[in-house]
Amino acid sequence: MLSKNEQKIYSRHLRLNEIGAEGQEKLKQAKVLVVGAGGLGCPVLQYLTAAGVGTIGIVDGDVVDVSNLQRQILYAFEDVGKAKAKCASNRLKSLNPFVKFKVYQEFLTNENALGLFKKYDIIVDGSDNFQTRYLCNDTAVITNKPLVFGSIFKFEGQVTVFNYNNGPTYRCLYPTPPSPGAVPSCSDIGVLGVLPGIVGSYQANETLKMILGIGEVLSGKLLTFNALTMNQMSFNFNKNEAINIQVLEDNYDVFCGLPQVDEEITLEVFNGKKMAYNLLDVRDHWERAQDSIGGKHIPLNELPARYTEIEINKPVVVYCKSGIRSKRAIEFLEAAIPNTSFINLKDGIG
Repeated sequence: MLSKNEQKIYSRHLRLNEIGAEGQEKLKQAKVLVVGAGGLGCPVLQYLTAAGVGTIGIVDGDVVDVSNLQRQILYAFEDVGKAKAKCASNRLKSLNPFVKFKVYQEFLTNENALGLFKKYDIIVDGSDNFQTRYLCNDTAVITNKPLVFGSIFKFEGQVTVFNYNNGPTYRCLYPTPPSPGAVPSCSDIGVLGVLPGIVGSYQANETLKMILGIGEVLSGKLLTFNALTMNQMSFNFNKNEAINIQVLEDNYDVFCGLPQVDEEITLEVFNGKKMAYNLLDVRDHWERAQDSIGGKHIPLNELPARYTEIEINKPVVVYCKSGIRSKRAIEFLEAAIPNTSFINLKDGIG
């Protein structure tokens, strides 16, 4: 039963004939896992918490960066450098003390995905990379969980629900991942700050509809939204019965075609023996102006014309913000400058 304080908090829900006390009890008993506490995850978490979803899991191994504050609305300047999942749960507890939060300060991986998904009723994918999206999809299919999907690109967003009542999945819509670099990330190309708030709100809406058993779920329908024109369209897609997912991929980085590097080094280890390496920064000019750990600066898109400027008398540590662009740089450099040791700075400089 709802307490008197809960009845006050959820009074606008209780007045809706489609929800009422029975629907609010459904929300209270529901368990939702949100993968990623970034641009999409923040509005999803905020609205599910306010709505009274009883148990919410937050999976994110990242820390708050000052560049997140433009769109990730659960964080403030004093949170920079702190764990996102923990900061998000602390903020949300002040919004609704009747919600239980399960905090997982880790990234979703082959090792933890199945165990985590089995504990929840609905999964919300707030990730920003293809390897995690395919991992979420495959794990949701294996564990028979509906997956609420959202994605953003510059000024455009997409929303749908996968694996709802054995409906179409992510692989039905996107059977194979795009080639590496074909779809730049937000950190590479930018994004309108309000866009993830809009798309994340749509994701929260789909989650609440499924819990409450009301409305029409976006299963087999891809909703697209353009923030510049305000155009919104819906495209139907069907389940591909030939796709049979029974086990996870061995390595989703390999499946998505991400460059595999032979050697990586953490920033901590690098700082302990800087003199043993040359350093190459492949970030954009504006990123270099904001923050740097030094070294030769050649943006990734300028490497083909300027790679001969790199000093190769010592092993070269290549870095970017997250460790992804540096992997692509190393893939090119190993072919352009054979017999030279290139080492990726794992996870970048943040």
